[in-house]
Amino acid sequence: MIGLVHIAGAVLRIDLGAIVANYHIIRKQAAGAEVAGVVKANAYGLGAPEVAAALAQAGCRHFFVAQLSEAVSLRHALDASGALSNATLYVLNGLQPGAESVAAEIGVTPVLNSLDQVDRWSAEAAACGRALPAALQVDSGMSRLGLPPAEVETLASAPERLNGIDLRVIMSHLACADDATAKANKAQTEAFEVLASRFPGVPRSLDNSGGSFLPRGHFNIVRPGIALYGGAPQAGSPNPMHPVVTLEARIVQVRDVPAGVGVGYGLSSVAGYARRIATIAVGYADGWPRHLSNCGSVFIGGHRAPIAGRVSMDSITIDVTEVPPALLYPGASVELLGPHQTIDDVASDAGTISYEILTQLGQRYAREYIPVAEG
Repeated sequence: MIGLVHIAGAVLRIDLGAIVANYHIIRKQAAGAEVAGVVKANAYGLGAPEVAAALAQAGCRHFFVAQLSEAVSLRHALDASGALSNATLYVLNGLQPGAESVAAEIGVTPVLNSLDQVDRWSAEAAACGRALPAALQVDSGMSRLGLPPAEVETLASAPERLNGIDLRVIMSHLACADDATAKANKAQTEAFEVLASRFPGVPRSLDNSGGSFLPRGHFNIVRPGIALYGGAPQAGSPNPMHPVVTLEARIVQVRDVPAGVGVGYGLSSVAGYARRIATIAVGYADGWPRHLSNCGSVFIGGHRAPIAGRVSMDSITIDVTEVPPALLYPGASVELLGPHQTIDDVASDAGTISYEILTQLGQRYAREYIPVAEG
């Protein structure tokens, strides 16, 4: 039987060993804090079951998803292997009304973001007749999720509202951690310390990928996401992380286009000279940003080839005029992500961030996982 890798338009390779190596880089950087694995959005598009299993094998004991549905899927996927048997699975967005019994049944730890969520989880604990674990998020200045300072004071002054809740972590989230010079980082850190002090003795968590590299202490748990997957944790600084993904497409067709002849939808690419144009089998349906129309590039045998024309649903046309002809044939490999072009490079060209590039990667790729090397 022919494998998908031989018939797909492109191959996405995910290096689990590189993810584990990045985990250890962050452990060293945030010495004294435990390092969690943020595996929301299917581990940023790379496969939550595979990534979580590799991180668990490396010693990771805290995992974060955004939605309860993600937690249910991940728990089911990993229960058979026992990969998360000694780990805690947190749900960042907390629980929608009515979802408490499901969360309690599968043993996840919701991140409670409001007094209403606190009250509902306490009521579920009473109904279950046992204590239920939770994290509590406080708003230290991002104005997105978490109890604002007034509600923190309300809760701290009425501790009975936490009856039945085994409070495992007090956490918040940094808004500007990818910019080490941002004054908001210091302001949020100080605000978090004040808010967290209202719950003495409870472990604390504030830092995401960027925060893990700030030159200060890192509390008890750091929660890296993009850095695990090879993205730069600090904008404008050298990226210390190992690249995790490569994406290689195949040439479908090569043609000669005369001077003055347009290429692609809208005929938006026109040159005053004769060109050689190759078409590859990747498009915006595969998560390649349409914003890269006429501005992005790919690499063939190390030679840069700019995108010529609009990125369409299933294909991209590239100008291969300067690529040696011997490299241009149907089925030839084209690098979209790899040694010559990182996720941050592509994000910059597309006017977005590396998070979006990864999470948009489509389902038509043949996916190959490079296992963690033994020893």
